[in-house]
Amino acid sequence: MARLDVNRSGEMEVFSRVVELGGFSAAARDFRMTPSAVSKLVARLERRLGVRLINRSTRKLQLTPEGVAFHDRAMRILSDLETAEREAASGSAPRGRLRVNCNIAFGLHYLLPLVPDFLARHPDISVDVTLTDAVVDLLEERADVAIRVGPLRESSLLARKLGETRNLTVASPDYLRRHGEPKNPADLMKHNRLGFCFIRLIEGWPFLDETGQVIYVPPLGNALVSDGEAMRALALAGLGIARLGEFHLRQDIKAGRLVPVLEEFNPGDTDPIHAIFVGQGGHLPSRVRAFLDFLVERVRV
Repeated sequence: MARLDVNRSGEMEVFSRVVELGGFSAAARDFRMTPSAVSKLVARLERRLGVRLINRSTRKLQLTPEGVAFHDRAMRILSDLETAEREAASGSAPRGRLRVNCNIAFGLHYLLPLVPDFLARHPDISVDVTLTDAVVDLLEERADVAIRVGPLRESSLLARKLGETRNLTVASPDYLRRHGEPKNPADLMKHNRLGFCFIRLIEGWPFLDETGQVIYVPPLGNALVSDGEAMRALALAGLGIARLGEFHLRQDIKAGRLVPVLEEFNPGDTDPIHAIFVGQGGHLPSRVRAFLDFLVERVRV
């Protein structure tokens, strides 16, 4: 029989998080422990089992064959424990702190206006919202959900699609009065094309040429910005031509503050919008599941 003073599920959870995050320091931050405490806990587990689970000889931790087998079994056991707890508490309302990381434009135009309704529906949940267009590591940032616009990179994270947005090329009426409206993609070379100061998967604006083939025009101008809302602001100020998702621009176009250009050359490309989250063993905390279901129900892009 196991000794009562050995928290075997706790040891499994810490060990699994070390493996998942790739180091003792990252796991320590996640558990709000010191790296030495995490290291000692894993060493104690190895002594109790009588085997080495992790080779520490290199800067990157490597699992031993015994470590691989133990990690696989530990993940199944932890999943079963979470399932048992979830089933036992199935009658209780979702509760706890929900950490959400969202890109700036979607956050301002869609997420933040929905937060009051979500909290009214789930009064036992509190929400921490961070708006940034920087690509973040959910595990490092300890975020429950990240909302991102654009193609998903290869990842072990899970995702739910919330919609997609068509991309438009726009300028302010004032800019077009001063510089003229481009009649074809080649005319853009004479215009100030606003760009981003971070690396994107596609390094140019796509347009159709006279043969129907897609060509790319590099966004080269006298201003680079860190996010879509900053680019929208510069376009509204008449600095240049911008290319953004329609969800950024819908109200500005409706009000006449921005005007679509070169629509006949628009290839109709769209960017998907996803809620990205961590899911272990198919289990999600009830607060995360409630938030994802709410977004799918309420977001209309």
